[in-house]
Formats: sequence, C-alpha cells, structure tokens
Amino acid sequence: MNHHCISKNNPLVLASISPRRKAILTQIGIPFEPVGSMADETVCTEMRVADLACQMATRKAESVQSTYKNRWILGADTLVALDKQVFGKPKDAYECHTMLLYLSGRTHRVITGFCVIDPGGKKVHLEAIMTKVKVKELSEFEIEGYIKTGEPFGKAGAYAIQDIGSFMIERINGSYTNVVGLPVCEVVCALIKCGALKGFPLIE
Repeated sequence: MNHHCISKNNPLVLASISPRRKAILTQIGIPFEPVGSMADETVCTEMRVADLACQMATRKAESVQSTYKNRWILGADTLVALDKQVFGKPKDAYECHTMLLYLSGRTHRVITGFCVIDPGGKKVHLEAIMTKVKVKELSEFEIEGYIKTGEPFGKAGAYAIQDIGSFMIERINGSYTNVVGLPVCEVVCALIKCGALKGFPLIE
C-alpha cells in the first residue's frame, strides 16, 4: 500500500485554505494541496461542540471528495465554546466585539474536529481535540484596538493566538496547535495509524 502513502508526488488534500492550517502542515513537512471547501459552515448550537466540530470537518472533507479521488483527504474545523455559547468565525465588527467581551477574563474551550478520508473514499478517522484557554480581562480600549487590526475576522472566537491575539492569552491547558487550527500530535498519529504516512518525519 506504500504507493498510496502521502508523498511529494501524492500530497495530502487539505480541504481548507486556512493560512494557519497550511502553515502547520508546511512546518512539519507533510506535502499537501490546499483546496477550498464548499461545505456549509452554519453552526448548529443544539449539538455537542465536539460532535459539531467533527460534523463540520467531515462535511469539508466530503465536499472535495468527488474532485480528488484516490487521494488522502483531511478536513478540519475549529470552534470556540464557553458556557452554552458556540463561536465560529465572526461575520462583522459587532460580532467580534461581542465574542471578545464574552471571552474576557474567562476560560473557554477550543475544539478542533478533524476527519481523514482514504484513497478508497472511506472515512477512516474522526476525532475532536479540546484545549482550555484563559483570556485576561480585556479593556474596551484593547478590544476596539484589536478589532481595528482586522485580525479577529475569519478566526474562530475572534482571535489568533499565534499573532497579535497572543497578548490576551494568560495560559492554555492542552495542545497549542489545536488552538491555531490543527492538533499536530493527534493528526500525525492518525495519519500513521491509517496508513497515510509510512513514517514520520517524512524523508524522501
């Protein structure tokens, strides 16, 4: 089955054009091809957050499946949850402000679901990883200033832990890369277990 393993000639299909996920895979040396997902990203708050993240990740992976047959596909989705609120990506400055104010001074959960589909079209792995993140007390000045940078847009929970948003993070408990958008340890383990990677790190 080695001819079906991920390699430079047979890159992983990443059902996402997220700069964060692309950077993570590049950093760890996994060859990949980013593809924009056509999946519906509407958040249904009636579901458990982990189930919702997994459902969204599966939708993303399956949305590119017909175009990329006989390839390994990875879909992922990151959500932020606090109390019974689930936060995806803010639609505008008002939603950014609402999310940041809600997270201020509190500990929230970041959940990333990821789905692996094998070259035969079978869903071979589905998992959700959770990290706890403590945000410091944010002043109105800090919230408004951060929104003006434009960074909160397109980020689950309206912040980017790896960039300017790091100023508000007091501590985390769990995977850092999970908060960025892809839990590296668990994803690599899953790809090895499924037979997508014959070893790691990849040396060709």
